[in-house]
Amino acid sequence: MQSRSKESSGFYHSAVTRTFRSLGSMNYRLFFTGQGVSLIGTWMQNVALNWLLFKLTGSPFMLGVATFAGQIPIFLLAPVSGVIGDRFDRRKILIAVQCASMIQAFILAGITLAGVVEAWHLIILTFLLGVINAFELPIRQALVFDLLDDKRDLPNAIALNSSLFNGSRLIGPAVAGMIVAFAGEGICFLINAVSYLASISAFIAMKIRKTFREKKESRVLADIKEGIRYAAESTPVKELLILIALISFFGLTFPVLLPVFASEILNGDSHTFGFLVSSAGAGAFTATLYLASRDSIKGLGRVVNIALYALSAGFLMFSLSASIYLSMAALFVVGFTSIVVIASCNTILQTVVDESKRGRVMSLYVMAFTGTAPVGGLIAGSISEIAGAPVTLTACGFCCLIIAVMFTIMLPGVMKSSKPLIHNAVYKREPLHADIEKL
Repeated sequence: MQSRSKESSGFYHSAVTRTFRSLGSMNYRLFFTGQGVSLIGTWMQNVALNWLLFKLTGSPFMLGVATFAGQIPIFLLAPVSGVIGDRFDRRKILIAVQCASMIQAFILAGITLAGVVEAWHLIILTFLLGVINAFELPIRQALVFDLLDDKRDLPNAIALNSSLFNGSRLIGPAVAGMIVAFAGEGICFLINAVSYLASISAFIAMKIRKTFREKKESRVLADIKEGIRYAAESTPVKELLILIALISFFGLTFPVLLPVFASEILNGDSHTFGFLVSSAGAGAFTATLYLASRDSIKGLGRVVNIALYALSAGFLMFSLSASIYLSMAALFVVGFTSIVVIASCNTILQTVVDESKRGRVMSLYVMAFTGTAPVGGLIAGSISEIAGAPVTLTACGFCCLIIAVMFTIMLPGVMKSSKPLIHNAVYKREPLHADIEKL
């Protein structure tokens, strides 16, 4: 009995160590801690801002406008950000943009607490944050590789990075719902502003060995074209970016309509809205722990394929639900499967990409992931005004099903072309690794 207990304890310890192995790198540990605090504040602000805007306007279309205003700058400016990330010190750039984000949050808190906030204020400040994020997101994605002592931990680090985002989505909205109910939206904005101090301090404390980057005399536009050409000529990069863009456009615009479902379909309030967002966050957080616990990239393509079909089922279930409990369960499925798809694609992309073009490829990833959502959100908000939110999400569910069928057809080619690139990036001159053969 005692021997069995020791075996169980050893297995548990081994599983935990495997899941969090990237934290063995000091720089990544600082990143993980600082971002963990800051992202909770970010989600609090997102929820409070959407609820405040809906309260001021009562319009689903305006929620779509806010999403468009906040994310279209990312689509337009991310390529420039990618070039900057490949040319200059990524850590110093991130310190600057985090300071800019903190100032934006303080301004938002100030006008809200002063009682002078109007809908157009929220749209403009959301747009300004989108400009800041256009420079932050691609560079932060590219920096993860630089933070690791052992580059083979990259899939685990990407999964843990997603766990930060989605763990904060689990905590932040629930806290925001309570604070909005008892203290108002302004306090959420203020907490977010202060939370940026954690990530700024973490970036300052990092000690990253400088990577030699060839000095270029070419213009920014030429570098952007080079990055686009590289992505277009690489089969796995091109097709994975297309998949991410389609999922973002049809499958990741549902948060725009959650205030409508919370108030009009489920007859709830800010608490209901917070629970819905947190349910999706709980599913996403669970997905990141699952991905982090995986030993290797073996079978990752098939996992993505299955997740795509489950994502469409989750959307259909949520669109037809009139129960808070069924809606929360459906959003858990949506959150879980969407992150399995996005994080897995990110893992494969970051592994196959050439280091000299990492920033530019990750800028294309951010464009595909974040930049296409504003158009989808604007269209979803517009359709919802005419046909209603349930019909809109039912259509999204069927579109996700079509995407799943498309990827089933694409999968063999994507995985076959990825294997030699992964081998060259991770294992160098060693024999082709068995996990890659079973990708």
